Amino acid sequence: MATRAGRISAFEEGPPPEGRPVRLLCEDHVGTYLLPFPCLHADGAWRNARTGEAIAGTVLGWRPVEDFSPRGRGPAAGA
Repeated sequence: MATRAGRISAFEEGPPPEGRPVRLLCEDHVGTYLLPFPCLHADGAWRNARTGEAIAGTVLGWRPVEDFSPRGRGPAAGA
């Protein structure tokens, strides 16, 4: 089982370049989880890149969308 520190170490901290879609690692009372959709950081807030809805969870880190391949389908299929 991966440790919390191990999961976090695979992600960057702080905001990415404005307008760049990324995958977010978030945390709640149950544990850490990867959001299943790309997000953007704009005007000091994290938002769903597709809907524009604000992300309410605690964001631990981010990584570029192309670094994530959901279910082995490749980066374009998950973005």
